[in-house]
Amino acid sequence: MTTVQGQANRAWPGVPRWAGLLVVGLVLGAAGPVAAVAQEAPLGRDLPGLLAYARAQSPEIRAMREEAEAAAQRVGPAGALPDPVLRVELMNINNYGSDASPSLLPWKVGETKYTLMQAFPLWGKRELKRDAAAADVRQAEARSNATWAELAARIKAAYAEYYRAAGNERLTTEVLGLMTRLEQVAQARYAGGLTAQADAIRAQLEQTAMRSELIMLDSEKRQIRARLNALLARESGAPLADPLELRAIPTLNTADASSLAERARSGNPQIQAELARVALAQKSRDLTQRNRYPDLTVGLSPSQMGSRITTWGVMLEMNIPLQQEARRGQEREAEAMVAASRSRAEALQQQLVGDLAVNLAGLEAARRNETLLKTQLLPQSELGLHSALAAYENGKAEFAMLLEAQRQIRKARLEILKTQVEAQMRLAEIERIVGEDL
Repeated sequence: MTTVQGQANRAWPGVPRWAGLLVVGLVLGAAGPVAAVAQEAPLGRDLPGLLAYARAQSPEIRAMREEAEAAAQRVGPAGALPDPVLRVELMNINNYGSDASPSLLPWKVGETKYTLMQAFPLWGKRELKRDAAAADVRQAEARSNATWAELAARIKAAYAEYYRAAGNERLTTEVLGLMTRLEQVAQARYAGGLTAQADAIRAQLEQTAMRSELIMLDSEKRQIRARLNALLARESGAPLADPLELRAIPTLNTADASSLAERARSGNPQIQAELARVALAQKSRDLTQRNRYPDLTVGLSPSQMGSRITTWGVMLEMNIPLQQEARRGQEREAEAMVAASRSRAEALQQQLVGDLAVNLAGLEAARRNETLLKTQLLPQSELGLHSALAAYENGKAEFAMLLEAQRQIRKARLEILKTQVEAQMRLAEIERIVGEDL
């Protein structure tokens, strides 16, 4: 079986075993964690699990869905006829002209008149009210989708930060272990009279610095975990597994801006909410204009004397829209609201298209930078460490050069991690703007 030691010795012949193990450890660490096979990943291990949990448990999302459902229940009543009105008139309650005593009973007064009235809004006013309610439903649904898109983007960004913090902590722990091995080597060389004791002391100082950094990284990871739990509507101290891997980044660049902008105009929930607001304003304006015309009320009016219905009457009632100046003011207000809604939707579209272009450029830059770091800086840093190890073993380099080479390779790995997280956060913003996962 091929061992790590064997791989190291074959890769760099002439380099001592400890040196080869140091380089191999750093290179293997650059590959990131290996995903464990499990039937069901613990919460926090991957992003889909977090998103599914948030969609099911978030009270904010639940509240928005319930508001949309409440709006849907208003559509039917919006176009319904108003309730009929029943009026009862008791006339001659003192029974003047007869021997009967005063009374308030319909069959014991001189005459009772009943009037049943039903109002009928004309000129399509009921349909306009129903259409306005339907537009309000679309707006509520779009707001619900926008709330989810915003929450999902924040979870994606927090997860990327959580991955960066965990990766930084893991890398620092690996470097601490390697520095411990370097101290042992320095101690052995000092005991053999090959180097000064200062080398071992330098290694100890580096370990102390690593332990101090681990304390800060642990605090940072706890803070990010608390923020992520807050987004998931969980207790701040609830456990979350360390993330295993980041999502694959789709092939996107600035050339895709036009197609993605079109997808954003049709799919972005914020834009859809603004367009629904425009439709609602238009329906309200049309209804205001229809109020120029009168409505009709029909009534049926039987009269009762004693216990018998003696006469029947039919009535028609119509409001007379004389206050036209006031109505013109309402119409101008409604027209201004339509224009304002359109301007707001247009401004939002322009803002989102601009944000889309910015994030596409940022995503492309992050991917190009990651490629550069992986193909040039990291191999160069590995080569520098290899050279420093060989020179130190042959007594041609100071221990400080070895430490600096180790710092450079660690810096390269941290930069790679940083660019990966930057790409994930840019992708989260792009998906929020487009209104769908890519």
